[in-house]
Amino acid sequence: MKRTVYLLGFITFFTLSTSVLFKIMHWPMAGILLVIGFVLLNFGYLPAYFYQKYKAAAV
Repeated sequence: MKRTVYLLGFITFFTLSTSVLFKIMHWPMAGILLVIGFVLLNFGYLPAYFYQKYKAAAV
């Protein structure tokens, strides 16, 4: 589970940082990448992170 959280976090923050670069440079697809990054953050990484922390505290 810990490895999954790290991998999902890397993919999420890589997508967000790439979308910010695209937005600054006014390249196409910046808005779509930004939305994908925030969706991954809110519905993928954060729930997995807090679930992992919850499981670690329960043990």
